[in-house]
Amino acid sequence: MAAPSGPPPGPVHDTRGIVDPAGLLSRVRFRRHRPAEPLRRHIETYWFIDWDLPEPYVSHVVPHPSVNLTFQWDEAEGPPYAELTGVALGLYARRLTGRGRVCGVKFRPGGFRPYAPGHPVSHWTGRALRADEVLPRATAETARAVAGPSDDADRVAALDAFLLALCPAPDPRADRAMALAERIRTDHTARRVGDFARAQGISVRGLQRLFADYVGITPKWAVLRCRIHEALERAGNEADVDWAALAAELGYADQAHLIRDFKATVGVPPTAYTAGH
Repeated sequence: MAAPSGPPPGPVHDTRGIVDPAGLLSRVRFRRHRPAEPLRRHIETYWFIDWDLPEPYVSHVVPHPSVNLTFQWDEAEGPPYAELTGVALGLYARRLTGRGRVCGVKFRPGGFRPYAPGHPVSHWTGRALRADEVLPRATAETARAVAGPSDDADRVAALDAFLLALCPAPDPRADRAMALAERIRTDHTARRVGDFARAQGISVRGLQRLFADYVGITPKWAVLRCRIHEALERAGNEADVDWAALAAELGYADQAHLIRDFKATVGVPPTAYTAGH
């Protein structure tokens, strides 16, 4: 299985999942970079955020089904530190104050398990914990090496060196999980788990077990989250969204079900979100 090429380096090109991306990007410097080629099998991107704010700002994100490893520095909290965050099931909020930075590693859905094979990825779902509890090499020294430099090239080099040293063992089930999760993300016809499982030659129960072990959530959750990401993107970019047509396009039984899921995830109905952006 060839390693995916990954997203282009540099500024943000895809804001999918960010609630009010214009508001966030007007306050922070947000970039993405490719990891070293051998890492791209398991890692989707590195993402860096730096801020220097005169007043606090709370960012909100509808999370992707990915585990994230972050190396963070906040002038109010002391030295840099490392944190591992499992898939967040609800809306993720982060309060930014003063000066700070986050250097993040976004693993591909299904790609983290080889780095921590002792637990299913569902073990980390909904949790944020010190990274060295999961990856012993993610020490304070490593956090300083990654989050300390102001130059992006130095940060990328430090992340590459840290992750290349971990050398996860090959895991065909991880490759299978990553391929299936990517298919759900890109194939808009993947609307029902039973139909999707049959099309991929796997039982529903087998698909559920694979996702619990390697992605950390259920296949149904992944399908629904992709729908909400698409709806959020459309709500932010189109002035007059045909919600009934979009609901049908995304596989909802009707517009009411889309509105219910959108409000439950984002916190406001789609029409209110559109009006505010």
